[in-house]
Amino acid sequence: MDESTGGLPRGSLTEIYGPVSSGKTSILLSTLAGRTRNAEVCALVDAQDAFDPNVAQTAGVHLEQVLWVRCRSLDQALRSTDLLLHGGGFGLIALDLADAPARAVHQIPLNVWFRLRRAVESTPTILLVLSQESNAKTCASLVLRLQKETTSWSLHSRNNAGRIFHTPSCLLEGWTSEAEIVRTRIQRAVPHYIDIDRSSVSCQDAGKIVRFAVCADPRRENEPTFPVPSRARKKERKQNPG
Repeated sequence: MDESTGGLPRGSLTEIYGPVSSGKTSILLSTLAGRTRNAEVCALVDAQDAFDPNVAQTAGVHLEQVLWVRCRSLDQALRSTDLLLHGGGFGLIALDLADAPARAVHQIPLNVWFRLRRAVESTPTILLVLSQESNAKTCASLVLRLQKETTSWSLHSRNNAGRIFHTPSCLLEGWTSEAEIVRTRIQRAVPHYIDIDRSSVSCQDAGKIVRFAVCADPRRENEPTFPVPSRARKKERKQNPG
């Protein structure tokens, strides 16, 4: 994804949005792990108190270099982000609105996003905003839209290997997500397609698309997996709502 977008720009607002289970948290943890690995101090403004430190530490995040701001409302989250930006000293400030109600986030006035953009300008800080829908509009220098494409399940028994739908004996192995570059100030002559698993880059004429896989447990990567077609998802939920 860094090869396609040029990385998260410093001194700018980056917005990543998408529905539930589209990969927003995975990108957040990967970004925090990379920044803290380089001895940078990061801040996470958690609007809905949804951050899991144990999962983050497993993903490689150095928690001793992360300031976790646990908020009770959107107003607290926005005020905390503005205060951290003016205070300075952070390599990354992430505002996690992914679990906040989309309607409430949509009601945030546009001048709030302008104020955050002005606060981060001319600073070495990366301002990352995660949400379910795009709200920052033109205030964001980089906008990525995430969407889940396929889901893979791992079976305990090979006797059921021919089945498409998961059963109580199946475990979630991972899923593949698609990231579309909606807006960026970094202009590239040819859009790129990146397969994170194979670390290969190829040209795509259709648009700026990045696909990446999210694995539940890397140690289980050699076990058989069975992708679930997108058309079968609705039927799957009806047959097995649990």
